[in-house]
Amino acid sequence: MTEIDYDLAIIGSGPGGYVAAIKAAQLNMRVLVIEKKDLGGICLNWGCIPTKSILRSAEIFDYIKHSSDYGIKTTSVKPDLMNIIKRSRSVAKKLSDGIDFLFKKNKINLIYGKASINEKKEIIIVSKQQ
Repeated sequence: MTEIDYDLAIIGSGPGGYVAAIKAAQLNMRVLVIEKKDLGGICLNWGCIPTKSILRSAEIFDYIKHSSDYGIKTTSVKPDLMNIIKRSRSVAKKLSDGIDFLFKKNKINLIYGKASINEKKEIIIVSKQQ
């Protein structure tokens, strides 16, 4: 078992976790973030951000379908669902990579794994590498 002291350990890198980590690091704290899967958490990777990206594609498709209302004629317009999803994943990946960049810039240590707190109030990490 390896024991390392940090000023702050954050479990999860969702919107609250990554912002707190960056701010703490800017205040010269030694920061550790433990993340189960993807930087940015559920919101950035599977919820809010990808959903907004898909909704934006639907909005543009609707504009094109009704373009004749604005004097623009179109023919044979159809959505490409595979590319709509591909774009939403690309948007999420770009933002997640941005968090990774900020962690490195601010010298935030990151461990991928599942964290829990034991009865001694110690953080136990089951790393993905194991």
